[in-house]
Amino acid sequence: MKIYPIVLVIWSVLLFSYHSYHSHRTVMLTKEVTTTLRVVLVGNVLLATLAFLLPLRQLSRTWFILFVTLSALFLVMEKIAIRIGARYVRAKGLNYRTVLIVGTGRRAIDVARVIENHNYWGYKILGFVSDGHRLSNGWARFRVYGTVPDLRTLLESGEFPEIVDEIVFAVTRKKLDEMKQLFILCEELGIRARVAMNFFQNRVARIEIEELEGIPFLTFTTTPSNETQLAAKRLLDVGVSLLLLTLATPIIVLAAIAIKLTSPGSVLFKQERIGLNGRIFTLYKFRTMIENASQRREEVNHLNQMTGPVFKAAADPRVTTVGRILRKFSLDELPQLWNVLRGDMSLVGPRPPIPEEVRSYHRWHRRRLSMKPGLTCLWQISGRNNVDFDRWMKLDLQYIDNWSPSLDLKILLRTIPAVLSGRGAS
Repeated sequence: MKIYPIVLVIWSVLLFSYHSYHSHRTVMLTKEVTTTLRVVLVGNVLLATLAFLLPLRQLSRTWFILFVTLSALFLVMEKIAIRIGARYVRAKGLNYRTVLIVGTGRRAIDVARVIENHNYWGYKILGFVSDGHRLSNGWARFRVYGTVPDLRTLLESGEFPEIVDEIVFAVTRKKLDEMKQLFILCEELGIRARVAMNFFQNRVARIEIEELEGIPFLTFTTTPSNETQLAAKRLLDVGVSLLLLTLATPIIVLAAIAIKLTSPGSVLFKQERIGLNGRIFTLYKFRTMIENASQRREEVNHLNQMTGPVFKAAADPRVTTVGRILRKFSLDELPQLWNVLRGDMSLVGPRPPIPEEVRSYHRWHRRRLSMKPGLTCLWQISGRNNVDFDRWMKLDLQYIDNWSPSLDLKILLRTIPAVLSGRGAS
C-alpha cells in the first residue's frame, strides 16, 4: 500500500482543522509555529497507528524519525519564508490594508493601539471619525475626518487620501444603534465593516460569531468549539476504547472471577455521576469495596485525605484485597471504557463527580462540568491525592482552556507510566 496518499489526506485534514489554510495576517509567528509542530506530532501518531493496523509495517523507525524531522523543518521554514516575504512586500508599500476607525474614545484608542503594536499584520490606520469624544494627545498625529454624520458623504464622495479597505466601529453599544444605515452603506460599497466588542469585560470566554438562518449570533464560549477537532476526539475515543476492551478481555474476565470468588456482591459497581453540563449518567467500575461500603461511609470520614467536598482515603478499610490490587493499577476503571463508547465520557477530560460533590461546589468550580468527563486528566497524572481540591479544579479548568488533540495525546502518554507504576491508584 502506498503511504504518501495517506500522508496527504492526514496532513490536509489536520491543517484544515487547525485553521492553517486561513489568512494568518493577524497570527503571531510563534503561535503558527506551535500549531505546525502540533500538526506534525498528531499526524505522525495517526500515521504510526495506521502503519501498525494496515499492511505498512515496512516503514522503519528511522523513516518515521526522518519524516517527523523533515516535515516539521520544511513546514516551519515555509511559515518563516512567507512572513519574511510579506514584510519585504509591505515595506515597498504593497500588501497592506487601510483602516478607518469610527470613534475617538477609549475603545477606539484601544483598537488603534493594538493595530500599531502589531505592525506585522499589515494594517495602516488611515485616521479616525469623531463620535463626540476628544482624541487624546498621543494620537493627534492621525487625522480626524469629521464626525459620524459626515461619514456617509465622505465615503460616497471618496474624499480620503487613500482607499478605505476596512472600517472599525469602536463606539458604545448605544451609539451602535444609531449607525445602522452606515453598516448598510458599507455593505453597498463593498467595504469590510468590523465592530469592536471590547465593551464586554469577559475574562475567559472567547467571542465567536455564528449565523443561524440569516440571524447573526454573538457567542461567548469557554469550551472548545472546533467541530473537526471534536469529531477527531470522538473517533479517538471510540477507536482506542474498542482496542483496549479487546486487548484487556482476559484481564476483565480474571478480575470479574477474582471479585466474585473473594467477596459477596456484584462484580460491577454502578454509581450516578455528573457528566457534560450537569447530565446524570451511570458510571461503571469493578467493585473494589465490601458490599455495604456506602452505608459505612460515616465510619471512615476521619481518614479522608482530601480537602473540599470529595472523599479519598489511601487506607480505606472497606477496600477488599482484590480491590487494592485493581486500584493500584487502575484496573477497576476498565468498565468505564463502556461509558466512553456510549458517549457519557471521553478518554481524557475532568473526572466525573457524584451529585453530592457538585451540590457543594463554589460557582467557579462548576465550569469544569462544561466539558465531557474523562478516564484520565491532568489531575490524574499530577499526583492525585497529593493535590488539594482547589488545585484539582484549577487543573481541570486549565485543561478546558488549553484543550487540543495534542494535549489529549500528551495526557494519554503520561497516563501509561502513571498506571504501570501504580501511581494511578485511587
